[in-house]
Amino acid sequence: MSRLLFEAPELKTVPVKGEDGLYPVHRIFCVGRNYAAHAAEMGVEVDREAPFYFTKSARMLTPSGATIPYPPGTDNFHYEMELVLAIGSPVFKAGRDEALGAIYGYACGLDMTRRDLQLAERAKQRPWDLGKDVENSAVVAPITKAADFGSVGDQRIHLEVNGEVKQDAHLSDLIWKVGEIVSHLSGFYHLAPGDLIMTGTPAGVGPVVAGDRITGGIDGLDAIELTIGEPE
Repeated sequence: MSRLLFEAPELKTVPVKGEDGLYPVHRIFCVGRNYAAHAAEMGVEVDREAPFYFTKSARMLTPSGATIPYPPGTDNFHYEMELVLAIGSPVFKAGRDEALGAIYGYACGLDMTRRDLQLAERAKQRPWDLGKDVENSAVVAPITKAADFGSVGDQRIHLEVNGEVKQDAHLSDLIWKVGEIVSHLSGFYHLAPGDLIMTGTPAGVGPVVAGDRITGGIDGLDAIELTIGEPE
């Protein structure tokens, strides 16, 4: 049997509320510009023909409560509070109802972003990887099972920096609803257990610096917390 030439990366997992087992993460998909007010503050219009996506490596996953170093190469590190979907069964080319049934659970998430790098690449019509696929940038709180959470409706979604409210909206403001997102994405990928989908952020994004403490929540889900440490 062939041996590994170096140690394989650690499997990234997310706790599940009420379960001893952990949810192993395979891929992380992210929906862009899924709240109209956020698109407006970013100086762009919403594409209402179809959702669009970018990705983060599973290795970027970080648990709620962590302290992460301020990342290199940026002077404008932003928070984005999001609802995260965890896929629980295989789904491919699915309709909305089948797509909803494939959702294992929901969680609070932070899409941490090197905004200056994202905007610089966007201006050149290049991929956003340097701005979005950042180490420690996919922060996910414990998952609540879909049956325990219920339907996604008008639950409040909010974020604070050092106790000051920065983002405050409702999940009803989502342009593309969760069933539509999973259905559409399943037309391009064989979605499977272990896939996370970050569904976009409301208006109010902004920068953080070393020493800042981020907190956030969505009604019915475990809250999320992140501390920004000094650069390495």
